[in-house]
Amino acid sequence: MIKKNLLYLFIISVSMLGLFSCATIPKNATAVTSFDKEKYLGKWYEFARFDFKFEKNLNNTTAEYSLNENGTIKVDNRGYNTVNNQWQQSIGKAKFVKNDSIAMLKVSFFGPFYGGYNVLAIDADYKYALVAGGSLKYLWILSRETSIPEETKVKYLEIAENIGFETSNLLWIVHDKQK
Repeated sequence: MIKKNLLYLFIISVSMLGLFSCATIPKNATAVTSFDKEKYLGKWYEFARFDFKFEKNLNNTTAEYSLNENGTIKVDNRGYNTVNNQWQQSIGKAKFVKNDSIAMLKVSFFGPFYGGYNVLAIDADYKYALVAGGSLKYLWILSRETSIPEETKVKYLEIAENIGFETSNLLWIVHDKQK
C-alpha cells in the first residue's frame, strides 16, 4: 500500500511539473528556425491580437524584450486601458524551450506557470513578426512601428489561416500618438 501511494504521489508530482513548465505550439504550426534572439530584443508594437482577459480593453499595447542576467528574457508588456483610463504593465520572463536558435519559448507572468510563445514568421530585418501562444486561442501580429505594410499583413494572415487560426477574430490595435 505504501509503494502504491508513493507511486501515485510520484505520478502527480511529475504531472504537476509538466503543467508548471508547459510550453506548446499549435498543431500545424512551426516555430522559426535560425532565430536571432539579439535581433528580436527591443520594443514591439502590437498591431493585431486575439482578445483575452489579460489584455481586455487595452490599446497602445507594446512588448519590450531584454536579457536578464541569468540568460532568460525579460518581458515587459504595457497597454493603455481605455475603460479605466490608465496604463497597465505586466512583467514576466521567457525561456527557450530547446535552444535559442528555435523561436519556441515558454513565458511566465505568474510564478511557476508557463505558456507557449512561438514566433511563426518574421521578416529578414526583424521588423514584423507573427506570434502564437500554445493554442489557437492566442495570436499576435507585432511590428517595430505602429503600422505594417499591407503585403506583410496579408502574408501573416494567410500563414495564420493555414494553421487554423480564425483571423476574423483579430482585434486591430490603435496606437494614439499622444499616449
